[in-house]
Amino acid sequence: MVIDSDPRFHERYSYYFSSYREYDLAGMYWRVEDALADFDRVCPDIVLSETSFSGLSGIDGLNEFQKAENQAVVIMVSLEDQYEMIMQAFRHGAEGYLTKPVGKKRLRQALNAVRKEGAALSHDVAKKLISMYRRKTYQHFSERENQIIEWLSKGATYKEIADQLYVTPSTVNFHIQNIYLKLDVNSKSEALKKIRQMDAA
Repeated sequence: MVIDSDPRFHERYSYYFSSYREYDLAGMYWRVEDALADFDRVCPDIVLSETSFSGLSGIDGLNEFQKAENQAVVIMVSLEDQYEMIMQAFRHGAEGYLTKPVGKKRLRQALNAVRKEGAALSHDVAKKLISMYRRKTYQHFSERENQIIEWLSKGATYKEIADQLYVTPSTVNFHIQNIYLKLDVNSKSEALKKIRQMDAA
């Protein structure tokens, strides 16, 4: 099952699947809502879904597909390779993430990967994830404090950090106060300045 709002990709997917012997295109849809309405009838093994739509997003669709009796493997497809979008997709149950444009060979490799290995990533997505996990950590801080420092460095607010880490803003504030104590500072600007100095050291 393919869900994509771009007619150009509908043509491509039709051509790709006509050349695959091991995969059949059970249905192609413009919107997540239409795919969900047809899901139980089609019973796909794999769903290939764009991330962004004007109605329900591909991420919203992920949540709904998880509730279905016939649970399909979902590969998200997007023009974006932003770390937050990738992680949001995986947090909601995606087994793969590909960036457009998706070629015939790369799509087949992704379909084979989720079927046999359980996961599929574009090379650029894999590189982004690896680079993020290689980010610098500071030994004097806990794992949670390091996570908060990372988001602070990106300019995130307390609420945004809380949303990303699935904790309350008061929990974030508690950890930030500990970070300030360890850095011997009294403000976010002073903390970020000291962190930059630590990075440069």
